[in-house]
Amino acid sequence: MPLFDEDGNRIRGIDNKKAASLALARVKLGQGWRPEAPPVSPDDWLVAKTCSEYLQYCERGVANGSVSKGHRDTTKFMLNDLCRFCGALPVTELKKGHIKTWMESHEGWKSPATYRSAISVVLAAFNYSEENHDIANPLKGLKKPQSRPRLQSFSKEDEDALYKAVDKPLRDFLFAAMHTGLRPYCELAKITADDVEEMPRGMMWRVYSSKTKKTRKIPVRPEVAKLTRELLKTAPRGTGLPIFRTTTGKAWSKVNGVIRFIEARRKLGWDKDPVRKKYSSYTCRHTFAHRMLSGYWNKGVGCSIETLAELIGDTPKVAFDHYGKEWGQHYQDPLWAAIGIKEKVQSSRATR
Repeated sequence: MPLFDEDGNRIRGIDNKKAASLALARVKLGQGWRPEAPPVSPDDWLVAKTCSEYLQYCERGVANGSVSKGHRDTTKFMLNDLCRFCGALPVTELKKGHIKTWMESHEGWKSPATYRSAISVVLAAFNYSEENHDIANPLKGLKKPQSRPRLQSFSKEDEDALYKAVDKPLRDFLFAAMHTGLRPYCELAKITADDVEEMPRGMMWRVYSSKTKKTRKIPVRPEVAKLTRELLKTAPRGTGLPIFRTTTGKAWSKVNGVIRFIEARRKLGWDKDPVRKKYSSYTCRHTFAHRMLSGYWNKGVGCSIETLAELIGDTPKVAFDHYGKEWGQHYQDPLWAAIGIKEKVQSSRATR
């Protein structure tokens, strides 16, 4: 088969091996190529076997509460799709290039975040087989695209408009998310009266995250405490009912919350705005981080990255990578001072 470079020139000669390999990959991708599986014995460990073992582990994890349903569902979709592509291939024949070709074969997978998610799931499956079945992982060193966190946060005007566009149950849920920074569905939606503790200085919540598998204790702002005391009247201690519930009295799920937020976004016309169309219920968490770092509730004096990390349940490194460089005064102030510009009166307020 003749091979051509991207400019249409014929590729010839032993010195052009790399260009020929890239051209061949383009031809294969364009023809819907799939890696061919050579004949194997029943004892050979296939890619499908690796995926099956990890999916069974996820199912057991959902049953005992150690794995979230969201992770299980994402994993099921990703690994089943991978198996359609190369499930019959022996693990010893699998190459990193197969994974790259698999991802590139999906026209809708354009976001680096999607690629990161797919690679994370695949690596988890092969690491599991290596740790539990002594099957060498052929994908070690497979790199993920760099994380690019989306840092939109609500302005006060957008916050007020959002509250007016939704009913009270969703308004209470979003209000609490925006004023605590909790992850909406794996943390805030699971808070019950048994997690609430009244202290001399105010109210504290015991927060368990199914994402990090850790529990932390955080103080909540007075306006959140006031709302919580109201809602506790219909979800007292011992009932196990979540404090924040839908109109039907159920806990907020990711599916329900996302659908309702999309409806509100469309109602407000945000779906046509280049910035606001990216808003989601998770923007509440970003808004809390932005406001804490900019001193929104503290006369312009921002908190430290370490304090923010403790409140939102991230490590200081993750909090810094996500929020510190963009919004953190404790990171930016020394940079201004280093070039001889003195600190001005802080008047930062969270904006988009």
